[in-house]
Amino acid sequence: MHDHAFQGNYMENDLASSASDFFPDAVVRHEAVGENEFRFFCENDVVLRVIVLENGLIRFRYCPDGLFEEEFSYAIDPEYVPASGVAVFSEEADFYEIKTELVAVRVEKKALRVEVLDEVGKPVCEDERGFHWETNNDYGGDIVKMSRRLQGGEAFFGLGDKSCELNLRGKRMQLWGSDTYGFGPKSDPLYKNIPFYLGLHNGTCYGTFFDNSFRSFFDFGNERSNVTSFWAQGGEMNYYYIHGPSADEVLQTYARLTGKPQLPPMWALGYHQCKWSYRTEEEFKGIASKFRELKIPCDAIYLDIDYMDGYRCFTWNRENFPDPPKMIRELKDDGFQRVVMIDPGIKIDRNYRVYVDGMEKDYFCRRGDGPHMKGSVWPGLCVFPDYTRDEVREWWGQLFKGLMQEDGVAGVWNDMNEPAVFEEGTFPRDVRFHYEGNRCSHRKAHNIFGMQMVRATNDGIKALGHGRPFTITRSGYAGVQRYASTWTGDNVASWEHLRIANTQCQRLASSGYSFAGSDIGGFIEQPDGELYVRWLAMGVFHPLCRTHSSGEHGSQEPWSFGEKFTRISRHWIEMRYRMLPYLYTTFWQHTQTGIPMLRSLFFLDQENVETYHRAEEFAVGDNILVCPVSKKKASGRWLYLPEGQWFNFWSDQLEEGRNEIWADAPLDRIPLFVRAGAVLPQGPVRQFVGDRPDAGLELHVYHIDGRHESELYEDAGDGEAYLHGEKSVKTFSVEGSESSIVVKQNTEGAFEPAYAEFTLIFHGMPFDAEKCTVDGEEVALEKVGFSRRATVERGFKEVELV
Repeated sequence: MHDHAFQGNYMENDLASSASDFFPDAVVRHEAVGENEFRFFCENDVVLRVIVLENGLIRFRYCPDGLFEEEFSYAIDPEYVPASGVAVFSEEADFYEIKTELVAVRVEKKALRVEVLDEVGKPVCEDERGFHWETNNDYGGDIVKMSRRLQGGEAFFGLGDKSCELNLRGKRMQLWGSDTYGFGPKSDPLYKNIPFYLGLHNGTCYGTFFDNSFRSFFDFGNERSNVTSFWAQGGEMNYYYIHGPSADEVLQTYARLTGKPQLPPMWALGYHQCKWSYRTEEEFKGIASKFRELKIPCDAIYLDIDYMDGYRCFTWNRENFPDPPKMIRELKDDGFQRVVMIDPGIKIDRNYRVYVDGMEKDYFCRRGDGPHMKGSVWPGLCVFPDYTRDEVREWWGQLFKGLMQEDGVAGVWNDMNEPAVFEEGTFPRDVRFHYEGNRCSHRKAHNIFGMQMVRATNDGIKALGHGRPFTITRSGYAGVQRYASTWTGDNVASWEHLRIANTQCQRLASSGYSFAGSDIGGFIEQPDGELYVRWLAMGVFHPLCRTHSSGEHGSQEPWSFGEKFTRISRHWIEMRYRMLPYLYTTFWQHTQTGIPMLRSLFFLDQENVETYHRAEEFAVGDNILVCPVSKKKASGRWLYLPEGQWFNFWSDQLEEGRNEIWADAPLDRIPLFVRAGAVLPQGPVRQFVGDRPDAGLELHVYHIDGRHESELYEDAGDGEAYLHGEKSVKTFSVEGSESSIVVKQNTEGAFEPAYAEFTLIFHGMPFDAEKCTVDGEEVALEKVGFSRRATVERGFKEVELV
């Protein structure tokens, strides 16, 4: 929510190679350290450590002078425990080989170049020049570099929130979190700093995670068409090779390494409304009343910075919000959760308790020569907490007690945390950070600042016992998925940005960060009704579903575009609520496995090269495929279906995969397909997630000539009882033929939902069903439209339709 874009305040060497580069000499000796670490020593003191963490997870650490940095990473999950991996070492004439069940790592004796092969000996990843470095004469240390051969037909995905084409082949990108107001498809860098990408060729997927928080660069065949490379302006060449061979397996391993997200409160998956700004209590409550009056579902409404007293964090403007606890209590009684913004800048004001307390404790960042770091943001001149100190994070977390426990705020939105300041865009590079005892400058800490801020926010809320935390951050580093949801930043109300939002949310999911959404309708400028409802139709299938706008160009609530578009907006938001059982299940699966909630087509049909180049189609969970309409005045669109059989959600028309098809899409339709054999749970239309808890679910059963399994996860929707067994996981197995279909249910877990019945609705039956039996007893079968319907008790074991 800002109008101060920046690209960083210094431009260091951004070339993958230069005339002043140094390279390793020949290997002169090697040694094994334990069973799974191997060290290679070169004639010019370069050392490579190869650590086998798992059969498909190999860590590579290089050092030019043999003096490795102390082990520390914000990205690695503190609870990560390597899986069992067995490494076998051997020596050949020209190389050393480290072999596991999944890969073979070959280290060339002549120049320390590395090659990774799969279990059948096919090259997956090969060094070109391999590791090399350049002395950083300006700041000390080295610019560390890695170059690899670009494989034939290789495609690349990931790196966070990049706004370019989905496939990164031919692109050069950098990671340096930046406040990029009104960014476009060629803007770079953006807000997120996730140095993880997928490489995909010949049906095999691998991952590269470059765990280095300095400003870093990634080149996918841009400088040299047959070479891919990555490098950083300091620190260590420290990267992880993650073997698939499937994209799902790569993401599962990456999630184990960097951490899985927490299951959010269910209301966080409802519809959210936000604006810069709802400036008074009257306006804020009026928005809530309008939702209920028009019967448009909504779970959360947000307050941007104008709720504060002079933009001082943790305060209220008492003139415009005279009694926050009373206001929030009344909103809660009507089913609304309240989310407020908190920025990192603390106003310099001797009458401001947060500033005074932080100064007394010496918790704010300092410049290289000792004075406090001061920069201007919304309150004026500010100081900034050093979130890389544990005691500062704990102090910050306790500051939320008033907002959360006394006032009743439900969630927190961290913004401006790249960090952004108005003078130079971000902090000067000499600002010092504690970095958990590994003291450093802003050059190293910049990219992790936002992650550590939202970590402090999340952990503070959690410590207050406020139920499951809901936090949202604009900036983050690898591992930030453990702490917060995110959005794609200050976008524009345009058809181009609708397409960019689609790409960004898919890319974030491929980067291990699923809980993401965009500012529906665009933050900057004003959409018309058509653009808004097309964007909303896409946004209801994103994990975070939030309309947000700058407010400078008019209102952007669902009723802002006239009666026609109000009706269509209501339709789409109701669709979100009907899909909540499926979306909540998908989120739970993501927390268990790390497999993304949103899946680009290559996740579904990896051996099909066509999927490497499709950017708009995406899957949501196991069983839904979506393709937004992204052109003005379109009545439908062409899209590509991946391998398998897919039913049109609206018509029950069966379509074969690996085909491009046309789908009609008036404004109240989006091309939407359901996998054959799926059991798709849908809930009732409700005004918020706690509304109508005893209403039964519909189980939409789609025919298959074969067998398919689906899941339904349920718990209380908040709190931690689910961690102690108060949850339910239902597995539905569908077995179909030309003349029958059988649905079997298996339930695990102690949670008992409030509703008593399921309504089974059968789709796409190739036979005229005459009888339905439930656990051997015949039940009434009703025809509704294209489908058959039967109401059964929730605990059924087997339903057969013949």
